[in-house]
Amino acid sequence: MRLIAVPFMMAIGSAPALAAGGAFPPFDSSTFAGQLFWLALSFGLLFLLMSKVAVPRIGSVLAEREGTIETALAAAAKAQAGAEEQAQALEASLGKAKANAQSIAQDARAKSNAEIDAKRKAVETELAAKMSAAEASIGEMKAKAMANVEDIAKEAASALVEQLTGKAPTAAALTKAFKAGSEA
Repeated sequence: MRLIAVPFMMAIGSAPALAAGGAFPPFDSSTFAGQLFWLALSFGLLFLLMSKVAVPRIGSVLAEREGTIETALAAAAKAQAGAEEQAQALEASLGKAKANAQSIAQDARAKSNAEIDAKRKAVETELAAKMSAAEASIGEMKAKAMANVEDIAKEAASALVEQLTGKAPTAAALTKAFKAGSEA
């Protein structure tokens, strides 16, 4: 009991001992045994308290944090994988849409070209028909004009000969002269 009582007694009576010129209690060698006992007891209780209460609480908080972090990382990885799948699906649908648009454009171009070719052929046929009709009409007019040219030329030659000689040539003489001019 002396070990227990010494530090307690010293705590109560240390002020007069210091005033009387005694040594400072922690440095007093007569109290080392009691101090070591209380040190061991305090350390043991503190160790027991820390190992049974504080360390498990800290461990559970760390485990909970680790679980939360792992859950968050797993959710982030899952979300990233989902986003990548959606991006791939979007790129695939975008590729299909581009291909579809190109197909539609090619079909429209082919249809437009076919319509233009059909219209061009119809116009060309119509123009060819008009051209042949115009050529036939021109040929007829030319034939009529050529038939009239001989008559006009005969009249002009008759008028010229009449002015030069003073008398009109006969129709047979004019025809004979024109035949000779045509052959030459």
